[in-house]
Amino acid sequence: LNMGIVNKAIDKYQKCIDACNRCAQACIECMNLCLNEPDVSARKMCIMTLNECACICKESSSFMSMDAKHAKDLCKLCETICNECAQECGMFNKDDHCKKCAAECQACANECKMMAGM
Repeated sequence: LNMGIVNKAIDKYQKCIDACNRCAQACIECMNLCLNEPDVSARKMCIMTLNECACICKESSSFMSMDAKHAKDLCKLCETICNECAQECGMFNKDDHCKKCAAECQACANECKMMAGM
């Protein structure tokens, strides 16, 4: 059962908040692992995208938590960046961490798409 911790008004956001928080964590973990890969220079775009994705996910989560006026606008942008990140990570899917991160990004993009369309 997904519910706001102290505010019932954000129950509608909780599934998306959780997806965003998971995605942000996955991106940070993946970024740190990518930085330690031997082909790190080939991953520059991936690492930059992971960083952007983690940032927008955290911000989207915050905006939904405060039931902000522009929460849905942020979710729409978050969907775009999560899709890009899933694509970037997908290029390195020989790595378990990139494969798993791409899946989290895709799941978050789907939640954000639904939220932005509500």
